[in-house]
Amino acid sequence: MNTRSQGLHHITAIAGDPQRNLAFYAGTLGLRFVKRTVNFDDPGTYHFYFGDRIGHPGTLLTFFPWADARPGRPGAGQATLTSYAIPAGSAGYWENRLGRLGVTGVVRRERFGETTLRLSDPDGLGLELVERTAPRGEAWPGSAVPVAQQITGLAGTTLTLRGTDATADLLVEALGFAEGGSDGGVRRMLSPDGSAVDLLRDPAGPSGTMGAGTVHHVAWRAADGADQLRLRGELLGRALGVTPVVDRQYFQSIYFREPGGSLFEIATDGPGFLTDELEAGLGAELRLPPQYEGNRAAIEAILPPLEVPAA
Repeated sequence: MNTRSQGLHHITAIAGDPQRNLAFYAGTLGLRFVKRTVNFDDPGTYHFYFGDRIGHPGTLLTFFPWADARPGRPGAGQATLTSYAIPAGSAGYWENRLGRLGVTGVVRRERFGETTLRLSDPDGLGLELVERTAPRGEAWPGSAVPVAQQITGLAGTTLTLRGTDATADLLVEALGFAEGGSDGGVRRMLSPDGSAVDLLRDPAGPSGTMGAGTVHHVAWRAADGADQLRLRGELLGRALGVTPVVDRQYFQSIYFREPGGSLFEIATDGPGFLTDELEAGLGAELRLPPQYEGNRAAIEAILPPLEVPAA
C-alpha cells in the first residue's frame, strides 16, 4: 500500500451563538483562536478555527456558528464524539477547572485503559478529554490554562454507524489505520499519528441530523498536493464519490462520504495559517479569501459583532 493519511487534520462542527462558542473554546478550554474567517461556501457565516500555538494540523477544531441555528441530533452516520488529548495526570485539574467555570455533567471514566472526562459544549457537542501522551501540539503561552495542563491536540473521534466493517476496511486499506482492539462493544482504529477513530455500532438507533451541536465533517491529513492526489486516486478506485480539489486558502481539500455516511475530508498540511497574518495577531481580525475581499463591507455588515479577548 502506497497511500496513507498521517492522521487527523481537523474536525469541523456546527455551533449556535458565535460569541458563546468563542468564549467556551478560547476561554474555558484555553485553546488558541487561530483564525477568524468565513465559510467559503457561505460568506455570511463565520468560520472559527481553534488549535495550538499556530494551528498545526491535528490540533484543530473548527466551527460554522449560526446565532439562530437549530439544534442537531447526534446519531448514526455522524461523528458523535470529539476527543482531545490532555497530559497524563491532568484530569483532576480539568475537573476542577470545568466545575469552577460552571460546566456541568462532566463524567470521569476509564476507556481503552485511559482516563477520560466526558462533557458537552454549550451547544451540546459531545467532547472528551483523554489523558494521552500523543499527539502533541505546541503550547500557547497566552492560554489561561497552564502549559503543563493544556490540551495538546485531537485525540480522535467516535463514529456512530449501522455497521462497522465497511468503514474499518476503508480506514485500514485506504488511510493506513490499524486495528486497536475493542472496549464495551466499541471498535478502535489507530491512525499513524496515534489518534483514534472509535467505531460505535448502533444498528437500530436514530439517524443523525445536522444542526448546532453536531459534527459537520472529519478531515484527515495529506502531506502535500501530490499525496492528496494519490489518496484521491485510491478513493476513486473504491467507487467513492470524491470531489475535485477545492482551495480553502490555508489548505487544499477533497471531500467524500465514508461507507457509514459521515462526511470525510482530506486536507493538505500547508500552507497553514500564517499566510495572511502574523503569529502574534492570529484570530484578532476577520480574514477573507481573495474572492470575497471586494465585498468586505457587505460581509462585515451581515456577520454578528464579536468581542475577541486580547492574547
